[in-house]
Amino acid sequence: MTPISPAASDALARWLDTRRALEGSAENTIEAYRGDVAGFLGFMTLHKGEPQGLAALERIGVSDMRAWMADARAQGLSPRSLARKLSAVKTFMRWLAEREGIEITAILSARSPRFTNKLPRPLAEDAAQAMIDRVELQSETPWVAARDAAVVTLLYGCGLRISEALGLTGADAPLPGVLRIRGKGGKERPVPVIAAARDAVDAYLRLCPHVLTASGPLFVGVRGGALSARLIQDVMAKARMQLGLPSSATPHAMRHSFATHLLAAGGDLRAIQELLGHASLSTTQAYTAVDTARLMEVYDKAHPRA
Repeated sequence: MTPISPAASDALARWLDTRRALEGSAENTIEAYRGDVAGFLGFMTLHKGEPQGLAALERIGVSDMRAWMADARAQGLSPRSLARKLSAVKTFMRWLAEREGIEITAILSARSPRFTNKLPRPLAEDAAQAMIDRVELQSETPWVAARDAAVVTLLYGCGLRISEALGLTGADAPLPGVLRIRGKGGKERPVPVIAAARDAVDAYLRLCPHVLTASGPLFVGVRGGALSARLIQDVMAKARMQLGLPSSATPHAMRHSFATHLLAAGGDLRAIQELLGHASLSTTQAYTAVDTARLMEVYDKAHPRA
């Protein structure tokens, strides 16, 4: 990545510290912001032929923004990813303008590329259960098989993110009736634990050969260290190939399935928002579109056009 000026680098570091401290942004999000903004500043250094100090940022014009966006698209960046980068750049520049009094109208006037929001792709109820059952057959080692099934059951039965499931510690065992999950942005939410999830974790605990500590991970690898999300992704990839399921049948799809099936059963949208830990109701509302699409598919099959 092209080096950026010391002043811009210092401003970026201070902005990231602010987001980390005051807004509770996750470290992965912080690193994504860092890459997006540093990449933008590095491009402007090459494009304009001079280090982009704070004063130079004021001279960024509409044509410069178009050049940056065109370069990103030429490198194969999707409209969705470019919109994310532009949002990060604008957020950083607004913060900088408030503190330095610089003019950034051209940057803020850049229009985000249009893109179509992808609907979540949940599994059917029988496919979700088949996935859990098949995952348990991927390992010949009984405790590993029980562990993998327990993780996937938590994703589907409690709507957890894979990072949240793997973030559970020995202090969470045996699972209580309600888990306190710390999700994105450090926000905590209560999540009811269904009997199937509690039983699956209990089965894993009975077979696990490692000593689990209160502060250590609940789910461990074969050597006793923290279990990798990649391993669960790989196990599910093998299972979906055997079941003939699409590539969208990922760990996150189990969370989508939890929400969609709960909504189809009459669950309240606001309650589902709280269970998932979505900051905005609009994010959860995507599941209403999924449910409507499913109903229309059933209707079309039952009433084919002449």
